[in-house]
Order: sequence, then structure tokens, then C-alpha cells
Amino acid sequence: MILFLQQMINGLSVGSIYALIALGYTMVYGIIKLINFAHGEIMMAGAYFAFLIAITTNLPFPLVLVFSMIMAAILGMFTEYIAYKPLRNAPRISALITAIGVSFFLQNLALVIFKANPKIMPELIVKKPISIGALKIGTVTLTTLVLSIIFMIILDIFVKKTKPGKAMRAVSEDKEAAMLMGINVDRTISITFAIGSALGALGGVLYSITYTQVFPTMGVMPGLKAFVAAVLGGIGLIPGAVLGGFVIGMIETVSKAYISSQWSDAIVFGLLIIVLLFKPTGILGKNEKEKV
Repeated sequence: MILFLQQMINGLSVGSIYALIALGYTMVYGIIKLINFAHGEIMMAGAYFAFLIAITTNLPFPLVLVFSMIMAAILGMFTEYIAYKPLRNAPRISALITAIGVSFFLQNLALVIFKANPKIMPELIVKKPISIGALKIGTVTLTTLVLSIIFMIILDIFVKKTKPGKAMRAVSEDKEAAMLMGINVDRTISITFAIGSALGALGGVLYSITYTQVFPTMGVMPGLKAFVAAVLGGIGLIPGAVLGGFVIGMIETVSKAYISSQWSDAIVFGLLIIVLLFKPTGILGKNEKEKV
């Protein structure tokens, strides 16, 4: 029973990271119907930003985290302005191919700058187990879970209560109508990319601290699993991304503990296929009819 509870906690920790990254996918898709396959590389860039700040300064972990999120947000907005904005009215396949191209560009840019050898992330969080009876929770696991929940709550409040958040919802519902109502769509899209990239960087920093390494291709597999989480929960829906992230994290952790670590990825992607066969819109998604 203790082992099972331990795995549940680990699953929630991993799932919270996937949920943070999945939020970037689902927010961008909800606004401009683009699957930003470069989002995993934004996560990687966020981890490298934190690594550089940590080894060159003596800043505490909260400031390292804030600076890396800000820099990732700027990178996300710059990427949107350079690569995606010119294709705003182009066919979706053009933007999708561009996203894949941006992904490879950022990977290879990191490879040129930092080389292929993994960098060891400094110990930004003191690793000390906290005992609750026979159950032991690592400080990294606890910090990851708490920070993820806090930022998800902040995002929910931002989207529902603030003017930019309401503008994001309006653009998501009907971009043309939002423009007629005086909403600056370009600025709203830039804000969406900034927030999604900052959350991706948060996930990247927490991921690199958990697994202690930073390397150019580190965003590939977490990015794919976060995309699976977004689709599983319902692409374009913020609650769906959160739910999908936690579900994927739990399934991955439990399968590694009780089945096989080699089969865990296959189980995760197999789950996506099963869900899409029976409910293509995802767990929380709803079928919508389009008028022709």
C-alpha cells in the first residue's frame, strides 16, 4: 500500500509537469488552431535559461524560475512573430510544417551552442525527503506539485477574470467577431504565446531539476507526451490539458512500477489511440457542428 501511494505521488508530480507543458499546446490551438510542435523546444530553452542563470549567478530558485519564464515568454513571442504571424491566413498545413521546422531549428541551435553532452542542472532545490509516517516525499516532488497547482490556479483566474484573459476567450470563440468588437487579435495571440511559453519553461525547469540534466533534445519526449495529454483531455480546453497531464503522468508512473519501464511509453501512446477511437474529441471535448 505504501509503495502504491508513493507511486501515486510520483505520478502526480510527473503529471503536473506534463500538464504545464500541455497548457501551452492547448492555449495556442484554442486561439489560432495551430499545434505548436516547437513547444517542447521552448521547454528545453527554459531549462537552459535556468541553467545559465544558476551557474552564473547566486540567485535563489524563485528568481531563477521567474527569469527563465520571462526569457522563454520573449522567445515564444519572437517565434510567433517571425514564424507564425506571416502564415496567419495560410492553410493550416503550412503553419504545421513551419512549427516542425522551428522545432528542429531550436534543437540544432541548442546543439551548436551547448554541444551534445548533457549539462548537470545545479541543485536549485535542496533534495531532502519529508516523512509522513512510512511515506516519504522528496522536496523536489513536493515543490513541483505545489508550483504546478499554484500556476494552474493563477492561469484559471487570469483567463476568467482579467481583460486580456476574456479577450483570449473571445478570440478562441470567434476571431472575426472579436475583431469587430475592438479586440486586438495580434496582441492577444502574442500574450497567448507568452503565457504558454512561460508555463512550458516552468515545466522544463522542474523537469530538469527532477532528472538533473539539460540537453538539446530533452523536450522531444515530454513535448510529445504533453501533446498526448492535451489531445486526451480535449485539445483547446484548459481543464482538459490539466486532466490529460495528470492522467498520463499517473499511467506512466504506474506502468513503470508494476509492468515495465520499457513498455511505459508504448502504453501511454496506446492509450491515446484507444481514447481517440471511442471519443475523438478527448475526455472533456464536445462534438461541434460546423456550418458550411
